[in-house]
Amino acid sequence: MILTAEQYDAYIRDGFLVFPELFDQAEVNILRNEADRLRQIDAEGIFREGNDGMAKTMFRMHEPDGPTYSPAYRALSRTPRSLGIAQQLLQDENLYMHHCKLNMKPAIDGTVWHWHQDFGSWQRDGIRKPEMVTVMVMLDEATEIGGCLYMLPGSHLKGRFDPYFEDSTVYKFYATPSMMVKEQMKYLSDPVAITGKPGTVAIFDCNTLHASGHNLSAKDRWQIYLCYNRCTNHPIDIDDPRPDYVRSTNWEPMTFLNNDSIVTKDLS
Repeated sequence: MILTAEQYDAYIRDGFLVFPELFDQAEVNILRNEADRLRQIDAEGIFREGNDGMAKTMFRMHEPDGPTYSPAYRALSRTPRSLGIAQQLLQDENLYMHHCKLNMKPAIDGTVWHWHQDFGSWQRDGIRKPEMVTVMVMLDEATEIGGCLYMLPGSHLKGRFDPYFEDSTVYKFYATPSMMVKEQMKYLSDPVAITGKPGTVAIFDCNTLHASGHNLSAKDRWQIYLCYNRCTNHPIDIDDPRPDYVRSTNWEPMTFLNNDSIVTKDLS
């Protein structure tokens, strides 16, 4: 998939792009079934919330040497529709995956993700430059009542805001202080709701402010996040690094698989 000049310019301006139904229903069904299988296991890298212990976030489905591995997710991470777009936006063929995760918001009970920049955490992982992109793939229809993702256009151009540690949710992370977000909202365009059918893709810059609300609907909202980085921008050594499932130590350049490999399971 080759981006147009208009798409590239829009990404540079806004900090994100959306591609409706870039993956078809057959691919979505396979990915969702695999996610349903994996969330049943007990493994490091799966975070649960609520009294029933439903999975909220699951990591590292793309690497074959771990308990959460899925060939379908490895294929997803290496198609021209994911890896290829990331290569074009980062203008580099040699990319690796900082982490792959699945965020699950169950109907009614799925909770919020506060406003944040991904680089707020990733710089603390030892990554020097904010030159990373995330490809998000919808496994369910994303709606506003269902807790869809929101992007703040142009916020990536403001640089990294000093984050605080958000520990009110089951998966704890670095978020952007509310006063900083409010200040940016005075001058930037209104937040954009990233809604769409299953298979829709959004790709965004690591400094783009984004958040999502509670899932108040009767339907689940599951979304995949593929976080790509330049191999030359891999983390430097730091004290007490986060686990490999969230801060990868596999910095080898990723190679393409066939565009239909999710369905054919051809990983050669």
